[in-house]
Amino acid sequence: MNIQPYLFFDGRSDEAIAFYREALGAEVLTLKRYSDAPEPATCPDGSSPPADKVMHATLQIGEAQIMLSDGFAKGQPEFKGVSLSLLAADDAQVRRLFDALTVGGQVQMPLAPTFFSSSFGMVTDRFGVAWMVLADVPPAG
Repeated sequence: MNIQPYLFFDGRSDEAIAFYREALGAEVLTLKRYSDAPEPATCPDGSSPPADKVMHATLQIGEAQIMLSDGFAKGQPEFKGVSLSLLAADDAQVRRLFDALTVGGQVQMPLAPTFFSSSFGMVTDRFGVAWMVLADVPPAG
C-alpha cells in the first residue's frame, strides 16, 4: 500500500510545478490539462474549468510522489490541518531545501537541532502548503 498526497492548487498548479521543480528538484511524471479530457469537465456549479488549467499532474520528489490539480480553479488554495514531511540525507540538504521552500513563504519554526533530528524546521510555502523539513540524522550526544 502507498499513500500519496493529492494537493489542489485552485488555479496555481503551473506555478507550483515550476516552484517545486526549482526548489525540490521535482520531476513531472504526468501532466494532463482539462483540454486533454475526452469530454468537457464540469464544475459543481455547472461551469467549465479553464481548458488550460491542470486537471491532474504527478510529481516525483526524491523517492516520493505527490499528485496535484487546479481543481475547478475558483480562487486561493487552502491547505489546513496537513503538513508534508521532507526527510533529507544531511543537515546541508535540509538547509538547501528549507531555504528554497521559504522563498515567498513563511518560516513557522526556524531550523534547529532537536531531540529527534540534527536539523528540523517548519515552513509554509508561497502556496500555503506546510512543510516539516528534517535530517535523517540523529542529534549529537
